[in-house]
Amino acid sequence: MERKNTLTLGSLFDGSGGFPLGGLLAGVTPVWASEIEPFPIRVTTRRFPSMKHYGDISQMDGGKIEPVDIITFGSPCTDMSIAGKRAGLDGAQSSLFYQAIRIIKEMRCATNGRYPRWICWENVVGAFSSNRGLDFKAVLEAVIGIAEPGAEVPMPPKDRWPYADIYMGERWSVAYRTFDAQHWGVPQRRRRVYLVGDLAGQCAGQVLFESEGLSGYSAEGFRSWQRAARDSAAGLGAAGGVCLNDQGGSCMDISFGVSGTLRAQMDGHPPCIVEPTAAVYENHSQDTRYTGPLDTAPTVSSTYGTGGNNQPFVVEADTPKTLKIRSGCEGGGKGPLIQEDVSATLSCNNDQTLFVPKCYSIGAAFSEGMLSDNPHSGIYKADTSRTLDQSGGNPSCNQGGIAVVEGPTYAMTPCTYTQIEKEKTPTLNARDFKDPTFVNAGYSVRRLTPTECARLQGFPDFWCAGLDTPEPTEEDIAFWTEVWETHRRVVGGSTKAKSRNQIVKWLRHPHSDSAEYKMWGNGVALPNVFFVLAGIVWSTQLSSQ
Repeated sequence: MERKNTLTLGSLFDGSGGFPLGGLLAGVTPVWASEIEPFPIRVTTRRFPSMKHYGDISQMDGGKIEPVDIITFGSPCTDMSIAGKRAGLDGAQSSLFYQAIRIIKEMRCATNGRYPRWICWENVVGAFSSNRGLDFKAVLEAVIGIAEPGAEVPMPPKDRWPYADIYMGERWSVAYRTFDAQHWGVPQRRRRVYLVGDLAGQCAGQVLFESEGLSGYSAEGFRSWQRAARDSAAGLGAAGGVCLNDQGGSCMDISFGVSGTLRAQMDGHPPCIVEPTAAVYENHSQDTRYTGPLDTAPTVSSTYGTGGNNQPFVVEADTPKTLKIRSGCEGGGKGPLIQEDVSATLSCNNDQTLFVPKCYSIGAAFSEGMLSDNPHSGIYKADTSRTLDQSGGNPSCNQGGIAVVEGPTYAMTPCTYTQIEKEKTPTLNARDFKDPTFVNAGYSVRRLTPTECARLQGFPDFWCAGLDTPEPTEEDIAFWTEVWETHRRVVGGSTKAKSRNQIVKWLRHPHSDSAEYKMWGNGVALPNVFFVLAGIVWSTQLSSQ
């Protein structure tokens, strides 16, 4: 079943495919995308096989590509980021913003101003202060200038841009708003500016400031998406009865008003439809995976994980914490940023550390391990509880469980290097008032995994799965040879093109953790994208009535 008169979308600087996916969830059809990084292109060609891929944005002609209703562009923010060089719009990366403006103007010229009607720009909040605020003034003037050439935007009082504002003309409107993803259903501190331009009307402010809840989307309602079956690639959906099915980890299939077909290899878990309101979410059926905290225990199921026991358990411990060592000048720095129940903003190199309780599995009371004289027997490190044992009538047969054990205390002092001491604090220094010693008790330390980074951006676990091409065709090899050559030409760093054998080897195993970390660090938070695009759909439908 197809929905008539759906809006279409083109995504510049596409990255992880957040705008095309957010578009599908909102009922928008992604038509084309532009990206030069090979790994994100591998992901999005797998997920959106019908979406056309353009490479280098500087080689695109907006008057010759397919016209679309919406053009999105999260232009590279390296030179505007607080963590970057702060070269502003004059920087090599951020100046690509003007390439996007050029393409939009060319398309509007070729279509007599009909396409695109909507544009959406996403960037870091450092854009407000970059070049003493002059860069954001230039962004506003460039966007408004598409509809009203020569427009000038005055600087705000004290050169400090507000976190949200709106500009309106006779036949156009431009609004922007600052979002923090942690308030939109994902546990990550990620503040980003979203700017929406309505080049044919005065609805930009309606999208950003009036659409929440009315468009069928709210921050609470989006959490149903987060509860989709974690081990299955079958569960994508959206408010309004939209069901997306990943057919065998290959591509995204979309249908309206009907669910996808159940498949045995997906453990019988049906595709999950995102409910439009929090009230409906409360009554939404859940599978038997642990999604706590819960007041009522879920049913024990043999399909969980690798067949282990998924009975609920209660852990009396501190909240999970993340640590991010922030760099600064030599001998100083901002020190560690410690968050509870929320991650710091993802970066391209994933320099975050996750502290998790140390868990140990405990054998049954009369098991061989527990009866042994060996003090280390019967208790061992584990991620899951023991499988239930129902072989005997004695209640002690199935009393295995899991426990959190307080371990040794570690103290860390960040400086030019990180000093770690066990059971004692390092020598205090004068700088410790700014970079205090951090004490870790009873927690193990590890990096965030790529899958956790996907969840922090609001994406499903399977987004980067199933990318291998065991037997690439000649057409595959030719396409990816061009992709890698474009990347080499634009990015530089290599004077030699990849050989045919190197391309084939990469296609057979294209995934690497470093490539995925980089993609998520550069990516968008899906709930924010979904909110904006759902608002555009709602506003367009409202204005056409």
